[in-house]
Amino acid sequence: MEDVNQLFDAAFEFAHYPGAQNEASVKEFLDRFPLPVIFNALQTDPDIPGFENTLVTCLERLFKTKYGASLIPQYMPVLQVGLKADSAIVKSLACKTVLCLLENCDTNDVSPVQLVVSNCIYPLLLDYIINSDDEVAHAASETIKSLARFPDAMSVIFPSETNDATHLRNLAARCSSLARVRVLSLIVKLFSISRLVASEIKKSGLLDLLEAEMKGTKDTLVILNVLELYYELMEVEHSSEFVPQTSLIQLLCSIISGTSTGPYEKLRAMMISGRLLSKENIYKVVEEASVKALISATDGSLESVEMNDTDAQEAAIDAIGQIGSTTKGADLVLSTSLPAARHVVASAFDRNAHGKQLAALHALANIAGETRPKSNRIVDGKAEESLRCLIYDVAAQSTKLTPSGLFLSVLQQSSEIRLAGYRTLTALVARPWCLVEILSKEEIINIVTDATTETAKIAMEARYNCCKAIHEAFLCSNFVDDPRRQKTGEKLQEAVRSGPYMSKKHRGARPEVMTGEGF
Repeated sequence: MEDVNQLFDAAFEFAHYPGAQNEASVKEFLDRFPLPVIFNALQTDPDIPGFENTLVTCLERLFKTKYGASLIPQYMPVLQVGLKADSAIVKSLACKTVLCLLENCDTNDVSPVQLVVSNCIYPLLLDYIINSDDEVAHAASETIKSLARFPDAMSVIFPSETNDATHLRNLAARCSSLARVRVLSLIVKLFSISRLVASEIKKSGLLDLLEAEMKGTKDTLVILNVLELYYELMEVEHSSEFVPQTSLIQLLCSIISGTSTGPYEKLRAMMISGRLLSKENIYKVVEEASVKALISATDGSLESVEMNDTDAQEAAIDAIGQIGSTTKGADLVLSTSLPAARHVVASAFDRNAHGKQLAALHALANIAGETRPKSNRIVDGKAEESLRCLIYDVAAQSTKLTPSGLFLSVLQQSSEIRLAGYRTLTALVARPWCLVEILSKEEIINIVTDATTETAKIAMEARYNCCKAIHEAFLCSNFVDDPRRQKTGEKLQEAVRSGPYMSKKHRGARPEVMTGEGF
């Protein structure tokens, strides 16, 4: 008992040592308490509160070091015992130990993949994903993801024999809907690793499981989980190369426009649509008609009685803005017979709904090209005319009457609205008509050239970028030679020269706290 208490005290001190442990301290600890001693102690049940948690935390820290990880191959049988333990915390530790083995392997040692295979560890990890609690399932999933980074693990994770029990398609077929979502989550994690792994997933037909799960259930929670996985999938750089885009677009259309679909499913589907169509190369692999149908469904949701809640409207506006962030996408949201961008423009200058206005201003900035290279901000003639008309029409129907009045109104609102407004003007000013509108209101120039207007770093930089864009447009225009605009040009030039942050004349120390008066 005394030895167990000594181990517990030492393990507690090691586990809670602030900062990283160096290799020497790890070796010193293991010389005093060898791994077999710690493993044996874990199998006992001493009446010491927090004993198991302390030893597990200690082992985790040990195995994360280079020296500790180098010892793992010697204890593979013990690792197998840990993987089969009843305790969830010990199972989780075993998974993390395999992860340490994979992440700290030495090229001169035995292949870690070979160790995993020869000790039958991979089937146990798969079993954890479908039969264990969330924490253990997550640890197993992360371990398999690390395993998939090794080229010689491809045949293990993606067996050529389709009837193999470890084939992920078979695994998904024989488990509950919750466990199936975990398997699908693993597939998405693996897909994100590299093009090589994504290609294997594509060849194995595993991506089809996502769509099959969506179509095969009416469980709202399952549908939302799968939509979340699609959202993660669209974030992967190479997703457009391997994901079946046309069928996904059709699926999203049916969810967004479906009369029996719940608002949360619609909202998520619209967010995925925005992410999917915000990639320029997507237009090379899908038909334009399919994209138009998805844009139309998203646009229609803004007018649907079912979609009148603020979150859904903001999601639809954000999706249209993401679609419009690409050159082709901007053409489509602006130049259809009933342009989807009309809702964006109308909401961008509507002060009655703060969140909706904020989302719309950022969306308008994307459509106008703020996120595109400067050479690609202007889109085709029909789309450009549509953008101009939409803004002038909204102005004419407002109390401001002109776009310049709308722009000024935005810059006179809260800091986050102003930030979105700076982004919008940065993009729009590339159009000569917008430059005219901006120059017609001296108050706009005063705001964008005033280094004290903003106090947050991101807002300061947004204001400066806007000022710089206006100055660049001014230098390229006929106004540069107009004597009446000389002071405006000088003001813009000085503001650009001063940089994004407060100029020297405004940098004096400002006391925030005064010392109290003595008695």
